[in-house]
Amino acid sequence: MAIRTKRWTRLEYERLIDLGAFGPDDRVELLGGQLVVREPQGRAHATAVRLVTHALRSAFGSGWVIEAHLPVPLDEESEPEPDVTVVAGAPRDVLATHPSRPALVVGVALASLSLDRTEKAGLYARASVEDYWIVNLVDHVLEVYRDPRADAAAPHGWRYESARVLQRLDRVRPLAAPSAEIRVADLLP
Repeated sequence: MAIRTKRWTRLEYERLIDLGAFGPDDRVELLGGQLVVREPQGRAHATAVRLVTHALRSAFGSGWVIEAHLPVPLDEESEPEPDVTVVAGAPRDVLATHPSRPALVVGVALASLSLDRTEKAGLYARASVEDYWIVNLVDHVLEVYRDPRADAAAPHGWRYESARVLQRLDRVRPLAAPSAEIRVADLLP
């Protein structure tokens, strides 16, 4: 007998949250209609999130909201909770709903590296997120993904045309803050 699964919509997922279906220790997110358990945050992961958040706040300055682990509704079947998200505006601008048009999304990956490179990259590309970074704790590098393109063979039908791997001594400029230059070493624990 085939295993039956249920695909969830973002509205159903949010309703489950409102009803208290998930406790504070239930680290789940909605990816492509599936409830996925998020990577646990060990010391290196948590430190990297703090470093990224600090570096991006310095790089972007005022007029931007830089937050960790907050939901981003990408479409009707996906609401990931990236490690760090950058959106234009002020905190009260997103009072009525979660921000859905991030200028930059950053994932910190150890065990989730494959998921971040495939599934999440496909979802972010499909949602036209122009700048997606992965702080790769396995290889101690920064992966920078840009130029989303439709590709029927890619996860969720989309991929990034440009994928660069930056080493610890390299520097990166966010697309939404091109005058800012961030040392990759400042993002790595």
